[in-house]
Amino acid sequence: MDFKRENFSSGAPLEEKVGYSRVVKVGPLVHVGGTTSVQSDGSVFGVDDGYAQTKFILEKIEDNLNKAGAGLKDVTKVKMYAVDMGRSSEYIKAYSEFFKEIKPLFTLVGIKELNRETQLLEIEVDAFINA
Repeated sequence: MDFKRENFSSGAPLEEKVGYSRVVKVGPLVHVGGTTSVQSDGSVFGVDDGYAQTKFILEKIEDNLNKAGAGLKDVTKVKMYAVDMGRSSEYIKAYSEFFKEIKPLFTLVGIKELNRETQLLEIEVDAFINA
């Protein structure tokens, strides 16, 4: 089995500046780093809307999984870091639309803040291709 490492970039300027990848694939394992609702123009999508931000982020994650040859069906673990736990029903509603039938491990953690004041959450996932 080939367990070579492949790094995938989303094109965000910070990836090169700081030195990180959006996605790292090693053999059948795919890890998608913390993803937020920041759009390519630098603005935050879905300001003050937990459902919209969650859905937007999960769509970005799906695109990044596809770049690595994986899909949502391969996701084994989802971690959400949320600034406002009072909106958890909004986050979970969007999450369920993507993962209700797949049933990966799921963690939702309350945190103090994210990089931008209008960001409500950050999500990272792990996947195993053809799991």
